[in-house]
Amino acid sequence: MVQIITDSSVMYTEDEAKAMGFEAIPLCIHIGDLEGRDLQIDMEEFYRRIQEGQVPRSSQPPIGEVLDAYARYPQDEIVHISIAEGLSGTYHGACSAREMTENPERITVFNSRTLCGPHRYMTEQAQKMKEEGRSASEILEWLKEAAQKTESFLIPQDFSFLKRGGRLTPVAAALGSVLKLKPVMKLTEDGTRIDNFFVKRTMSAAVKGIMEYMNRRTSGRTIFYILSMLRRKKRRRISVLCLKPHLQVWKFIYWS
Repeated sequence: MVQIITDSSVMYTEDEAKAMGFEAIPLCIHIGDLEGRDLQIDMEEFYRRIQEGQVPRSSQPPIGEVLDAYARYPQDEIVHISIAEGLSGTYHGACSAREMTENPERITVFNSRTLCGPHRYMTEQAQKMKEEGRSASEILEWLKEAAQKTESFLIPQDFSFLKRGGRLTPVAAALGSVLKLKPVMKLTEDGTRIDNFFVKRTMSAAVKGIMEYMNRRTSGRTIFYILSMLRRKKRRRISVLCLKPHLQVWKFIYWS
């Protein structure tokens, strides 16, 4: 039998993942003196601290918890779908845990090369394939193909994110904020870093720019996942924009 294990980058809590039939081990979250586990921490307090300018950090789950997850399925093949290797130590931590088990050959740690929406979709599809009775090798073959076809973008609320990350000088960041420009970041194809992609004047223009880019890059059905902290009014406007027929959207999934 095959078992699917992943981490909280997929935006499922531990209980939600179990209800779906797989495991999602939560990442560790730190912001100021507040520490906890992803999706378990006081999220209102977490977002309040971000608005105050505090910088959050995440770290991989304790390796002991990964070992415990592997130990719960001693006779099964395990496909562990990890957040992008370049964005977290989670992938390498899982690989280390694999080598500590008695039968590491039954465990495959897969680098999704992405995070959040695409990572969630990969995990959901892998679980669906498992329920259909597909083998671990068939699931991994599909995952490898899917990893080649995902694109991930980030639209920071302002330029302070780029200034803190050293991607812009304080002067450039201040100018961008004054002009109320919207920077768009893109995860590199190898999933190792998030780079500057383009800049637009409004949030709607930034989202439209992403959709037009994807429309040029794809044909047939396309799935968009949008994770947003926008207020409801802006969220509806973005949703309508994304669902315009000429963008060839097959499925649109939004959550906040």
